[in-house]
Amino acid sequence: MSGVGGELGTLVARMLEDEQWVGSLAGIDADPPRRRLQRTTYHRLSPDNHDQIVDTITDFNPHVLIHVGVWEPDARASPKAAGVLTEQAATSILGAAAECRALESIVVRSGIEIYGRGKGSLTRPAESAPIRPTSEYGHTLADIEAIAANVAERVGVTVGAVRLASVLGPHVPSPLGRLLRMPAVPFSAAADPPFAVIEHNDAARALVAAARNQLAEPVNVVAPGAITALHAIRRGRRIPVPVFGPQWFLARRLSHMLGAPIPDHVAEALTRGRLADNGRMEELLGITADVSTVEVIDHLYHWPSVVRRPARVPAAQQIGEAS
Repeated sequence: MSGVGGELGTLVARMLEDEQWVGSLAGIDADPPRRRLQRTTYHRLSPDNHDQIVDTITDFNPHVLIHVGVWEPDARASPKAAGVLTEQAATSILGAAAECRALESIVVRSGIEIYGRGKGSLTRPAESAPIRPTSEYGHTLADIEAIAANVAERVGVTVGAVRLASVLGPHVPSPLGRLLRMPAVPFSAAADPPFAVIEHNDAARALVAAARNQLAEPVNVVAPGAITALHAIRRGRRIPVPVFGPQWFLARRLSHMLGAPIPDHVAEALTRGRLADNGRMEELLGITADVSTVEVIDHLYHWPSVVRRPARVPAAQQIGEAS
């Protein structure tokens, strides 16, 4: 699997290690896993190291390939860097899959941003809804699904896309979660539309179930229920900042300066909403989300914050004493 170094990828790997049907397990990422893994062989490879990634995957010759190596804009990287890293990883990882003779199934991480929120788009799209992304992240996800579908068709294997709502967890880098935890949070005063999210454990369970069942079509993985930005702000006892139309430009610039960038797909969710029909989740994966959207938001405000403590001895003084 790819993306094993991220919080979600590490969680998926740990769950796969407990699956009886899983024999050997190998993971690829530029960063090491966030937690100790018992049965996973980790390969530290950058997404731009195309040749070595291909060699590593073809040598392992997997039956199932799980592609979790997707960079959400302003989560761990800027939108431009996230797009480049995601494209490089998809090209290398999924391209290598075509060379694996034992391959039976491909599972890719995707997202409900793929449906877009343009004029005439469905408020709560099902998996059969048209793919009309209207954000940079949505276009990136559509490209990943297209690459995976082309590879699967060429080599005659199944491909399943797990279309996740925004994933929130105590250690998951999320621009939406980071914004909602700010002391003052902007919301659309003209229309405060609902959105849904998914808790990190439920997202990981869905990816594992997709691999176990060899998912052969897209599935929406969304926590039940919905919430609006203002409702979330009030539950978190933050200061609501009403924003109208053109003021969003200034709000996004200010939020970026304060350490909580608002990429276009998050701004879109706050101003147009972001829901999806999860009615086929149990049918296709055999699981349902354990945590509702409102519960995920409540958990968000109970996670401990990062506490920065100054060094007891200034670094320059430490160096002087050591010399």
